[in-house]
Order: sequence, then structure tokens, then C-alpha cells
Amino acid sequence: MTKIDFQREVPHSPEQMFDLVSDLARYPSFVPNCSEMNITNLPEDGQCLALMHVSFGPINQSYESKVDCDREAMTVTAVSDDDPFSFLESQWRFTKTESGCHVEFSVELEIRNRFIAAIAEPLFVEKQREVVDAFVEQAGRLYGNPS
Repeated sequence: MTKIDFQREVPHSPEQMFDLVSDLARYPSFVPNCSEMNITNLPEDGQCLALMHVSFGPINQSYESKVDCDREAMTVTAVSDDDPFSFLESQWRFTKTESGCHVEFSVELEIRNRFIAAIAEPLFVEKQREVVDAFVEQAGRLYGNPS
């Protein structure tokens, strides 16, 4: 199983970052390689099923995740066992700091097919770094970049 963690300091509030990350419908407009997002709300408050379509190079794949947006805990968690993953869990956590917010993004994953995993997991790690950077840049566009 592959585990990765990213951390960033941003000059925005935890609430702003939570709102940005929990707005799944907007992902195709700024998240790299996310070409489509279909969302089905679940009866539980803050939970949904999200079918994300990812395209990069020769790879075109859709997978469904159960997403829990917990405003009180300031976390957004997605869990999937849909192909190509036998396990995928990602979590965003936002913590207030004196100058804004500490952003943590962690991902644990295992790709079902071992051959594909050997090729795709290192690429997936780099793509996740691009995703984190895209959220930080989008926050700057939406909320400004204080000097």
C-alpha cells in the first residue's frame, strides 16, 4: 500500500479552504486531469457519492468515492474501492494558524492490478502533488494572495 502526505501553509481561513475542497462540482474547472464529476447526494448530511472521471495521457478512468465533508472537524474524506483501486482513502484537514491555515492532504492507496500498480502508483503520487498545488492556486484566485 502506498501512503503519501502533503502539507502547505496558506493565507486563507480553514473555512475558505474547506469550502473550496468540498465544492466537488467545480473540480473539472481547475483540478488537473479531472474531466468530469458526477455527484449524488446521500441522506446523511455532508455525504455524497462522487464519480470522478480522470484523463491523462492514455489513461481514461472513472471511479466512485464516498465523500464525507465534515465542517465541524474541518475535514473532507473520500473512500473508494472502485476499479482501479482495491483501496483508496484521501483526507484533507484544515487547521487555523496565525497567518491563515495549515493544509494537510493524505492519501493511502492500493491499485488492484499489480502490473498496473507498478507503473501507475509513482505517477499517481506526482499527480496528487499537482492536485494539492491546484487547490492552493485556486484559493489564491478566489480569495486573493495577501502580500
